[in-house]
Amino acid sequence: MNQVDYLRISLIDRCNFRCQYCMPEGAELDYILQQQLLSYEELLTLIEEVFIPVGFTRFRLTGGEPLLRPRVVELVGAIASLPQTQDLSMTTNGFLLARLAQDLYNAGLRRINISLDSLDPEIFEQIIGNRGRSRWEQVWQGIQAAYQVGFNPLKLNVVVIPGVNDHEILDLAALSINREWHVRFIEFMPIGNSDLFGDRGWVASEELRQRIRSRWGLTESQIRGNGPADVFKIPGAKGTLGFISQMSECFCDRCNRMRLSADGWLRPCLLNETGQIDLKTALRNGVKPAELRERVRELLNIKPEINFKQRHSGTTGVYTRTMSQIGG
Repeated sequence: MNQVDYLRISLIDRCNFRCQYCMPEGAELDYILQQQLLSYEELLTLIEEVFIPVGFTRFRLTGGEPLLRPRVVELVGAIASLPQTQDLSMTTNGFLLARLAQDLYNAGLRRINISLDSLDPEIFEQIIGNRGRSRWEQVWQGIQAAYQVGFNPLKLNVVVIPGVNDHEILDLAALSINREWHVRFIEFMPIGNSDLFGDRGWVASEELRQRIRSRWGLTESQIRGNGPADVFKIPGAKGTLGFISQMSECFCDRCNRMRLSADGWLRPCLLNETGQIDLKTALRNGVKPAELRERVRELLNIKPEINFKQRHSGTTGVYTRTMSQIGG
């Protein structure tokens, strides 16, 4: 089991997209009220007085869409300025990135992941659930802005959906050839949307690798990420190709992360909430940081026993929250 030193922090559960794999059509979403969100002051208290002392040094800001949260640049600067912060990154849909990329970089953010599920604007609109309102171009401008500002690595996340965008795999992989971009193919996870794309809602990473290998060849990359991706490289390419295979190849034994929801729940796993802790309520009730640290350490101790597929397979109950409510 890897050392757990990586915390994904959801800043908000709202998003300006409604991606089908994240917020399925017809899903009833009960958004968190403003006063129920962890304030930035509370979040910084938890980072400085709880998480860093127990060993967390790497942080990723997620959502919903994190760039919707007011004062996000200010928060990035505060976390980046902490001497113990070894790595700070963000996952975004890129829609608001063109105007914020420079400010985020100046504040100390250096790594960014941007969702780009299709190079075809029509398919892109179908996936994000905003038909009739073209948003692909603005996302592409956000990617270009992040690249020009100097984000490195700049990663593009692709959720592969059979019959929808899987025919674009080679075109998306080609983005890594001439630019130092890192394309990550993610197996679709049936969370609250298991009947969305038919009986088989995901394409195995090995199948994708075989397609790419047949076109260009494929070698293992020496560049490793902070997460569960298996990283490869097209020979001679400037960037890399990552494969996140949570459905076909369980990687729980390599997991090095926990998740903090926008309303302050610390969870050990994407799909298994065993032992979760309500840190926000405890903090607002005056529980001292020393006691919160002990609670977090207890959760860290049981994390090696927690497997996300136990939840998915139904052994610990039916999972009803959407990906946007989990924090991605």
